[in-house]
Amino acid sequence: MVPIEETMWRRRWLNALSEITSQSLKQALARLGDSIEDAPVVDSPSLRPTPANDNQLDFFVPALHDVPVKDGIGLMDIAVFRLSKKQTRKGDIIRYELPDATVEVAGGAHGMATIYDYDIVLMMISHLAEAMHRHRKGQAEMPSKTFRPHSSEVFKFCRAPYGGRQYEALEQALDRLQGTYIKIVASDRRKAVRRSGYFPLIAGATVVSRTYTGRIGTLEIMIPDWIYDGVAGHEVPEILTVNPDYFLIRKGLARFVYRLARKAAGSGEATYTFRTVHTRCGTTRQFKKFAHELRQLIAANDLPDYELVEEHGKEGPLLVIRHRRQLADQAA
Repeated sequence: MVPIEETMWRRRWLNALSEITSQSLKQALARLGDSIEDAPVVDSPSLRPTPANDNQLDFFVPALHDVPVKDGIGLMDIAVFRLSKKQTRKGDIIRYELPDATVEVAGGAHGMATIYDYDIVLMMISHLAEAMHRHRKGQAEMPSKTFRPHSSEVFKFCRAPYGGRQYEALEQALDRLQGTYIKIVASDRRKAVRRSGYFPLIAGATVVSRTYTGRIGTLEIMIPDWIYDGVAGHEVPEILTVNPDYFLIRKGLARFVYRLARKAAGSGEATYTFRTVHTRCGTTRQFKKFAHELRQLIAANDLPDYELVEEHGKEGPLLVIRHRRQLADQAA
């Protein structure tokens, strides 16, 4: 059934068209009306609407990928960034005690990178994965460790609207990404020794050119060795495909839960205690407030690909994540 508001809008639109005498103008407005009518409608508390530039085909956009592990440590199981744009303090540190390692994420002089800044890293990984795919097919040379996008390509890939504030946010994101690094102290129980490594989110960035208005034009981002090796150093790359609607997820916690789902649940199911999610996401919020926000996300239940359910557990409430395809197969 067509909503009443939509029917009224279309009737008014057609009445307005009938009063226009210029045939060329009438045709142009009719095409505009069709494009508006055909645009996807997003009625979701978790997802923002798609930007106006979303359907433009000016730039090549590869499939979205992420690097899920480093030295056996699940980097999608923890937040290697702050979930909130407000929590990017200078010298900030998040510490995770995992069964096989201790992981620290440290921010630099400009503060810690956020989960939204990490979109640039996802773009870098995705273009590297596509370049390696073409190289393995004999269609291109081995990709270098330098990623050179234009700012408009970044906005297009990350499904972000164009605008002055976006250019400023892009430059600030690069500042935070360059100063944020991951420290992994991994324990080898068999040899009773520990090995440490320091892994930056990006290995450096340069603004190669600016527009005549002073905005960022072309960027040059250095791919860190650990990401390059994970994608290019294996016959089967250590990457996971991510739904492109991930970029439309509004809140940092919702984005983290999707990443957790993609890594742990895959095409099946995964279960975490609320306490574990609270610990793994690196939030500074009190558990009570965090649980309330997580329950809001479960109630909305509109993340791409996955259904969220709360269940009772012996150690407290549980977050159960199920792939929607699995649910469809069970119902069939």
